[in-house]
Amino acid sequence: MTVSSATSSTAGTTSSSSSSPSSADTVTTTGTTNSTSIDWTQLIQAEVNAKLASATAITTKITANQAKISAYTNLQTELSTLASGLTSLSTSIVNSLATNAFATRAATISSTGDVSASSALNMSVNSGSATGNHTLQITQLATAQKVIGSSQSSTSTALGLSGTFSLGLAGGTSSAITITSGMSMQDIVDTINAQTSTTNVQASIVQVSSGSYEMVLTGTQDAANITYSSTSGDDILNKLGVTGTSGAFTNVLQAAQSAEFTLDGISLTRNTNDISDVLSGVTFDLLQPTPSGTSLNISIQTDTSQITSALQSFVTNYNAFRDQVIAQSAQNSDGTASSSAVLFGDSTMRDIMTQLQQVLSGSVGSMTMADLGLSFNQNNELQLDTGTLSTVLTQNLAGVTSLLSAQTTTSSSQLSVVNTGTSPQSFTLDLTVDSSGTLTGASVGGDSSGFSVVGNTIIGNAGTIYAGMAFNYTGSTSQSINVTSTSGLASQIYQIAQTNSANSGSLQTLISNLQSTDDDMQTQVNSIQSDAATYQTQLQTQYANYQAAIETANNTLGYLKALLNSASSN
Repeated sequence: MTVSSATSSTAGTTSSSSSSPSSADTVTTTGTTNSTSIDWTQLIQAEVNAKLASATAITTKITANQAKISAYTNLQTELSTLASGLTSLSTSIVNSLATNAFATRAATISSTGDVSASSALNMSVNSGSATGNHTLQITQLATAQKVIGSSQSSTSTALGLSGTFSLGLAGGTSSAITITSGMSMQDIVDTINAQTSTTNVQASIVQVSSGSYEMVLTGTQDAANITYSSTSGDDILNKLGVTGTSGAFTNVLQAAQSAEFTLDGISLTRNTNDISDVLSGVTFDLLQPTPSGTSLNISIQTDTSQITSALQSFVTNYNAFRDQVIAQSAQNSDGTASSSAVLFGDSTMRDIMTQLQQVLSGSVGSMTMADLGLSFNQNNELQLDTGTLSTVLTQNLAGVTSLLSAQTTTSSSQLSVVNTGTSPQSFTLDLTVDSSGTLTGASVGGDSSGFSVVGNTIIGNAGTIYAGMAFNYTGSTSQSINVTSTSGLASQIYQIAQTNSANSGSLQTLISNLQSTDDDMQTQVNSIQSDAATYQTQLQTQYANYQAAIETANNTLGYLKALLNSASSN
């Protein structure tokens, strides 16, 4: 008789030994008077399962922690999205370097008199450009010089001309162009155009009528005359009728001239119709002159649609986070926590929600979120009345800016604010200037790690509370300057969301702690499972020995009974 244990599987561990047929699951002792059967496998498994019970309990805890980690991660994601969406609202416009909702600009053009605004002017406005109204009159457009030659009968027939000439634009670079006798009119045009990137002169052929072709030369830059001189051989352009015997162009189709216009009563001249150096951040594209007595009225204002869009995103993102909190606070009808509410009663989640609600109920000056059209509906969801928002943006944009965004000022006109950043701070900035008047350092309370100096610009270092802040210093002596910052409601919510969702934030701390705990518990589980597997092997060996002893005893008993029976019969 033998004893064996069928393969036994535990969580994470599998142990096996050789198996015999099904009869091996029991051992039977036989004799003249009794028979006994024992299920060794059941005995072994019962003892192993007793060992594994603690591992099962620990695994249940790990599973519960994983559910919490998932829930915390979802909260973290929603908060990160909330923070990202508020970036454009948390800092107010300071200058042209700003790229937030308050910095975006929209331009409108209307006309006075008999002129179409859209046909006379296109324009673009960069973020941060100065707002205001302007009046523009266009006297003339900038044009490039265009000249034409005499009629030729063919574009493909060799002209028999051979020579070299210099071609370019006045004030620019000229290039030597060589023509050979086998070239046609089209070949000459192609040769000229091969040098256009250098000469800024482009050639083309106009078919005047059947069998009549004329060469046209056009400058690719406005307000610059074409320059030409024959240097050797045939006078090529003279032969083509482009120039006369004096070297002057015979037929000027369009003269080179500058653009002339008046902006806010100031007469200006430029060598191009694309003008970007009159108003900072504004580009004018002059399309046609305005008739006498007419003008174009330009209005540059904040593009409030960007503020509206950012607030709509805020509403969506806030409600998404709120929904996660509500889901983790769900209760059964008897008041107990829902099985899916794995963070029920979590203090960190509750504290974050409380902080957000407190900010939403706050005010800056006399304004609140309600003044922007933000309110809670019957389901306690945040909603935005765009009509109310549109009105307040029109009537009190400055108030909206102060309500939402961070504001920073300095106590000296020599220190101008370039960017407020998203974490406004108030402090005294100590500036160090050397004997030559060069700015060499910036510190707060003797600590210089918060700022870097690049020329006259002072930049808050990443990873510090001053990150995102920037200043420009025009002074020539060392001094201490007070920097005062205030937080708007959007910047406060941004800070709450950013701080708690960051890699070093409260939620990540909870996640990391749970992950560490799970790692430790999984190590315990693995150890228990390993010990159980070893124990199972020991039991299999031990019970196999029991079986062998029983079989030996049965064999001996049978032998003794046979001897007794034999003696009795004699």
